[in-house]
Amino acid sequence: MRKIYSFIAGLLFVSCSTVPQLESSSIDEVISHMTNEEKVKLLVGTGMAGREENTDEAIVGEARGIVPGAGAVTYPIERLGISTMVLGDGPAGLRISPTRENDSATYYCTHFPIGTTLASTWNQELVEQVGECIGNEVLEYGVDVLLAPALNIHRNPLCGRNFEYYSEDPLVSGKIASAYVKGVQSNGVGTSIKHFAANSQETNRKNNNAIISERALREIYLKGFEIAVKEAKPWTVMSSYNYINGVYASENKWLLTDVLRDEWGFDGAVMTDWFGGLDVVAQMDAGNDMIEPGSNKQLRELAAAVDSGKVSMDIIDRNVKRVLELIMKTPRFNGYKYSNKPDLKAHAAVTRQSATEGMVLLKNDKGVLPLAAGIKNVALFGCTSYDFIAGGTGSGDVHHAYVVSLLEGLKNAGYSVDASMEKKYEAYLKAEKARLDSLKQSSTDPMAAYLPVERPGEMLFSLVELQSMVASNDVALITLGRSSGEFADRTQADFNLSEKEKNLIESVCSTFHAAGKKVIIVLNISGVIETQSWKNKPDAILCSWMGGQEGGNSVADILSGKANPSGKLTMTFPIRLQDHLSTANFPVDAKPMVQLGPQSGKHSDEPNVGITRYEEGIYVGYRHFDTHKVPVSYPFGYGLSYTTFSYENMKVVAEGDNYVVTLDVTNSGKVAGKEVVQLYVKAPIGTVKDKPEKELRAFTKTQILEPGQKVTVRLSVSKQDLASFDEESKKWVIEKGDYVFMTGASSQDIRHSVLVSM
Repeated sequence: MRKIYSFIAGLLFVSCSTVPQLESSSIDEVISHMTNEEKVKLLVGTGMAGREENTDEAIVGEARGIVPGAGAVTYPIERLGISTMVLGDGPAGLRISPTRENDSATYYCTHFPIGTTLASTWNQELVEQVGECIGNEVLEYGVDVLLAPALNIHRNPLCGRNFEYYSEDPLVSGKIASAYVKGVQSNGVGTSIKHFAANSQETNRKNNNAIISERALREIYLKGFEIAVKEAKPWTVMSSYNYINGVYASENKWLLTDVLRDEWGFDGAVMTDWFGGLDVVAQMDAGNDMIEPGSNKQLRELAAAVDSGKVSMDIIDRNVKRVLELIMKTPRFNGYKYSNKPDLKAHAAVTRQSATEGMVLLKNDKGVLPLAAGIKNVALFGCTSYDFIAGGTGSGDVHHAYVVSLLEGLKNAGYSVDASMEKKYEAYLKAEKARLDSLKQSSTDPMAAYLPVERPGEMLFSLVELQSMVASNDVALITLGRSSGEFADRTQADFNLSEKEKNLIESVCSTFHAAGKKVIIVLNISGVIETQSWKNKPDAILCSWMGGQEGGNSVADILSGKANPSGKLTMTFPIRLQDHLSTANFPVDAKPMVQLGPQSGKHSDEPNVGITRYEEGIYVGYRHFDTHKVPVSYPFGYGLSYTTFSYENMKVVAEGDNYVVTLDVTNSGKVAGKEVVQLYVKAPIGTVKDKPEKELRAFTKTQILEPGQKVTVRLSVSKQDLASFDEESKKWVIEKGDYVFMTGASSQDIRHSVLVSM
């Protein structure tokens, strides 16, 4: 009997010693030794901390605790050398827990500017630098893949997640996303570009059916992703929650295989958005390789489908191979010893610079900015001046160590803020926050915990109080704040100013102007707001967006003249919300629908909630406003500087399959600064009859130009970039005829044009 036991033990030893390891064997060999159970577990995530539906708590609990607060981990298979993979939220910085149980150390991450701010820099090199910093924190905190960037189109100003996104224009979105991806991935960690595709509203996002023409999809909603995939090669793509023309994005083979892989050449892995999709078999067939964060229910469903043959083993093995190829790229698999000590101080300097460069000067009457040397005493109005908003809420938030308010930023820059006002706002904000927190905590609405906390209403001041402030201060600053976040769209009331805000602007402007003193308004906002009705009242308006943790310092840098503003709008500021064509087909003021688990798979026929028809087609943003001659408050591409720039000697030369545009740009003012040069093209009517007035085809940002300095900028456009999508032939068509190439400082500030015949 002892000999039999010895024989069996010997067989087991030989068997174990011949099990292939992922680091030393071919992927195909490793897959051939995987059990069906192991394959399924690799494709279905391990769940989220604290949820009953999680898979194999005993096995993955240790892996899930590697980086507390990370978005998810994949299932480790130690016997085959398959390590776990940690996925972490972005895109304004890594989102992990800042503190840990029985650990006195802190794990804060840098809160960088929101996506809209980064895009408003129009500076791809700077965005890549930001990406490098974020990627370094991802690496040093032990995360393998950052769930960012987000590059959905600003279809309408009210989308709750516009702050995470870049622009109403796909070229800007694609180029900024490419720079971000390159920066992050330069650290040897991955990105997951999201949300693929047409996730342009939060209302009922998991059950909403977006009805979109193929032309609008190709030219507007997919184009940015195409640019990012081809130029930056992200490791992964995240499919979106919504249906597209009746099919969930994560179950859409046309989207994930025909377009993404076969046409664009994407060779990475695709994962779902958290709890996205419904049918695990359809997801596997479509080419959605990873189901995140995963649940026991999904694990059982996929295992049953494998056992019954409902999903083919070829499909399973294909998807497993993609996941293993991804794992093999990760720092964890390659044995990187992360430090948990990224250089947060150095990264704070980068976030301060990037926020400054992304802020947009909307108005500057008679050069009131930068503030004159003699101005030192500031009357600081607005609750947000004392409680600056770093970023939006939801998965796009970052656990930061601090946020510099405008109050602090002004003090750091050497200004004196009215002490009586500071004390009054401090007491008011304390009481208001307590009241609003109490309302949220006592709410019976299950959505309350997930929606942004309501901002305090503005304080109003008597004429006597205002006159006292005028007497003791040199200038007035008013900050208006807007926050937004995941799960819900903004409202019309959020787009428009409240009566208290209007009264504050009116009373401060009239009182200070009567004494010959100036008023400046700062917009610390998550997205576009109404400006037309009040913009004539203040002397200057600075749109600071959400600048991350150094926001107050960045604003002070611009107000003081330490930095010259060079940001430009990546979206249109309309006169009225209704001027956007998409507003007619957007869930304006619809009740938020927060869905935290797998959706029902049912969608109502309620317009813009169950079904949203993108009837505006390609006429999103400036394509609509410029083509249909609709007046705007501020056009796409607009932004002022403390200096001026002249454009001269525009030339267009054909070089192979490209057109190269050169242009001399001169700083014609008295202050050093940077200029964003935008190239638009008007295409002729041909096979495709309906064409916009102009479309952005290239852009660049100059270096810092000293007064009188001239630089020749070079912009390249491929002929293919001039094509329109013909729905009848289902092909991209480059029309024959005359193309008008236009260079300008905004979509409505065209300086030169050249006619090019094809």
